[in-house]
Amino acid sequence: MKLRFLLPVLALLAGVGAGVTPAAAEAEPMIADACYTWGRTLSEGASGDDVRQLQIRVAGYPGYGGVLGLDGQFGPATKAAVTRFQQAYGLGADGIAGSATFAKIYELQDNDCTPVNFTYDELNNCNSDWSGGNVSAATARANALVSMWKLQAMRHAMGDRPIDVNGGFRSVSCNNAVGGAAGSRHLYGDAVDLGAGAQGFCALARQARNHGFSEILGPGYTGHNDHVHVAHRSSRFWSAPNCGVS
Repeated sequence: MKLRFLLPVLALLAGVGAGVTPAAAEAEPMIADACYTWGRTLSEGASGDDVRQLQIRVAGYPGYGGVLGLDGQFGPATKAAVTRFQQAYGLGADGIAGSATFAKIYELQDNDCTPVNFTYDELNNCNSDWSGGNVSAATARANALVSMWKLQAMRHAMGDRPIDVNGGFRSVSCNNAVGGAAGSRHLYGDAVDLGAGAQGFCALARQARNHGFSEILGPGYTGHNDHVHVAHRSSRFWSAPNCGVS
């Protein structure tokens, strides 16, 4: 069960006798979350880990072909991603992350910070501790979390219909066992293989272009006629020729 504490009343009580007005008490986001709680409104020019945590949650809203940097700097790209997130959920779309934006994020995340429709378990069919890949276990797990938030954005854009996940992280031994490429992004924890589900492979491959995946492989690309592969890489490589994705 998610942990939620509504804090405005406490803030008002704390301000009694201290000259704190109701308006001042409501100026900051006032919800505590079991995963992560933002303690201030964030807008362009802000920096810090709270900005980076926000960027992870809106990483699926960079715009067509874009990839949002997770650098803790609230610049124009982050503002645009926040605006798209707000538009997607019918919020006031001003690119400023305040109480309404954070409330929606809290609603969308579980206590382990994964989005409500995806889990660590389904992104790791290899082992239980995320070890043995080309990066540390902590980095592989963190990369998978970003991918899940991108998939959550993609799922919402596709009518909130389930997205079937066939696999994600692989250790070197797991990758070798399935004949994976030596440089596979699965070894870094940021690759996810998707089943056709209710949407179909081509719909998934096309939609993925809008949600921060710089690697998209699907029908028509060697070895990918039975799934769609989405991942992060340093430069764009999209190839699903049967779907018009290139």
